[in-house]
Amino acid sequence: MTGRIAFQGELGAYSHQACTQARPGMQAVPCQTFEDVVELVRSGEVDLGMLAVENSTYGRVADVHSLLPKAGLHIVDEAFVRVHVNLLGVRGTTLDQITEAHGHVVIIPQCAGFLKAHGIKGKVSTDNARAAREVAEQGDLSRAALASELAAEIYGLDVVARHIEDQANNTTRFLVMSRDPDPARRGGGKMMTTFTFRVRNIPAALYKALGGFATNGVNMTKLESYMVGGSFTATEFYADIEGHPEDANVKLAFDELRYFTTSFNILGVYPADRQRG
Repeated sequence: MTGRIAFQGELGAYSHQACTQARPGMQAVPCQTFEDVVELVRSGEVDLGMLAVENSTYGRVADVHSLLPKAGLHIVDEAFVRVHVNLLGVRGTTLDQITEAHGHVVIIPQCAGFLKAHGIKGKVSTDNARAAREVAEQGDLSRAALASELAAEIYGLDVVARHIEDQANNTTRFLVMSRDPDPARRGGGKMMTTFTFRVRNIPAALYKALGGFATNGVNMTKLESYMVGGSFTATEFYADIEGHPEDANVKLAFDELRYFTTSFNILGVYPADRQRG
């Protein structure tokens, strides 16, 4: 597949890695913020956007969950990327020389055990790949970056310690965003549907709204709430389910959901990643 796909971060970021894995034929375009990714897709400057939404160790990426419902884009795919954290240093650096490791606020807790065991202090950077670039530029043997092997290749650093993440299954889930929805059934596996909704202001509205998923055998894999407009009374819900909107049981569940909600919006229909299980 040709075209351009935008991601948040610098070249060598894990989002860049996600792009090369999920869309190997596309040109990866780095962006400073998630909002920049969304704007490039909306404007047509790129064809797709790659957004990280959650990590198996750290949890959800809050900025993205609040951004998705108002982005005006559609989820067309998901990608699960195995996140191997590596300690990258200037050429010739040894582990005992390193006193600081720079990385994104999300990645430092993912290798906290390793850093503590080796007396290395974690330092927050805005981006893992940027940390790698800055370590290469500064040439200080005591400073290292927490980043991908792709970043080591791009910026000419040594992998001083490989795969230092505390959890063996450390994985980040990414969503591929497009200007246009793609509701078609794709691939031979199961489909996923992501949507948002806001319940009516009546007793047990959430319980009643979700009842249709249980009675119709629809598996809900994610349900999260977040405030809308800074109000404690306006709560919106974000959900993922296994199934396609045209499946008979999903149709019935959605009909029941709509009855108890004031808003309902499908954000995307897409094939489940093979690593979902």
